[in-house]
Amino acid sequence: MQATKQMTNHMTPLADKLRPQKLDEVFGHEHLLKEGGFLRQTISSGRPASIIFWGPPGTGKTTLARLYAAAFGAKFEQISAVFSGIADIKKVVTAAKDRKDNGTDLMPSIPTVLFVDEIHRFNKTQQDAFLPFVEDGTIVLVGATTENPSFSLNNALLSRCQVLTLKMLDEASLESILKRAEAEQGPIPLTDDARKALIHNAQGDGRYLLTMAESIYNSANPKSPLNAEQLADLLQKRMAHYDKSGDGHYNLISALHKSIRGSDPDAALYWLCRMLEGGEDPLYLARRLVRMASEDIGLADPDALGKAQQGLAAFQTLGTPEGELALAEVAVYLALAPKSNSLYMAFKQAKRMAAQQGHMSPPKHILNAPTKLMAAEGYGDGYAYDHDTPHGFSGQNYFPDGVNRPSFYKPVERGFEREMIKRMSYFNTLRLKLNK
Repeated sequence: MQATKQMTNHMTPLADKLRPQKLDEVFGHEHLLKEGGFLRQTISSGRPASIIFWGPPGTGKTTLARLYAAAFGAKFEQISAVFSGIADIKKVVTAAKDRKDNGTDLMPSIPTVLFVDEIHRFNKTQQDAFLPFVEDGTIVLVGATTENPSFSLNNALLSRCQVLTLKMLDEASLESILKRAEAEQGPIPLTDDARKALIHNAQGDGRYLLTMAESIYNSANPKSPLNAEQLADLLQKRMAHYDKSGDGHYNLISALHKSIRGSDPDAALYWLCRMLEGGEDPLYLARRLVRMASEDIGLADPDALGKAQQGLAAFQTLGTPEGELALAEVAVYLALAPKSNSLYMAFKQAKRMAAQQGHMSPPKHILNAPTKLMAAEGYGDGYAYDHDTPHGFSGQNYFPDGVNRPSFYKPVERGFEREMIKRMSYFNTLRLKLNK
């Protein structure tokens, strides 16, 4: 029996062995755990609230859920949205109802905290299944998600839960976790530089840090500490935190877009490489660079769109990795190009007006009259062929009759748009003169 217990303990991952048993042992997340923080305050009130923990992997979502349940003396039930369905939810809810219904004045009912890991993976129907039981207090729902709840969870469910954001653990917190491991396992056989590299390579993920530490304990010679190079050989390279279909994807493309908009070529290259290193489809990046050329540069540099198209074509010709350099060239060119969103704003305004006035016909003088009936109706009457006028410009109205002429495109005094201002001024002045 004793041997079995020792073997089980030996097989238990280090991260599970060191799982905190009370809130004071949790590192990081001071905003939630300090006096007056949401978790402390809710526990002090004695009234558990349904919550959603939103944060990166390895930041302690499961641990906090367990400690939260324990603080209320609740029954802790755990399911994973990856492996569970409606039947599993019903089973947990039935048991929770029994616990709730069996309470008496002398023996109050035991609350049930249902922890749903990766809750964002449940579909709308599955998420809706929780609503009546959260509403009537049968369960206290604690969800964990790495995805933005605003996009991945139903509004009805969000309205019944408090979203608590967990950040990646800082290096001080990771160092504290590593010291706890050393108190359990002994000094970790690493040089100072290797220790710093280990913490840095964890990228804010406490569980991954302990997994790496366990590999080091199992593989290294305690009498011969590993240096940083030997550590890299042992652990190999860790892929960057990146999910091509999740928040990482949208956060990094936003960072790339804003770096180009902010005329910072170095930051643009960094975020471009971050996405490539994370496994992003380079064609997606190429298409987004084409979009940026239109949205943020426009006619301030008419060549920008062509450069972006050429980069896309170059990548399609060369592929990975050779073609990635073409995308880097485009990113730098766009970052250093003069910026204007005048065309983007004009397009949005024109779309809005077109949607509001989509029922209005063009003025008859600019309509063709291929039949006698149409000619009799006045189609084409009074149309002035611009090439036959002295200035090559008739100044006629091309908007629907009765519509006050709008002004969508407002170029800025940057780049080629300075030339566009001159041209617009010329035509506007001539239009006024011809229409007196």
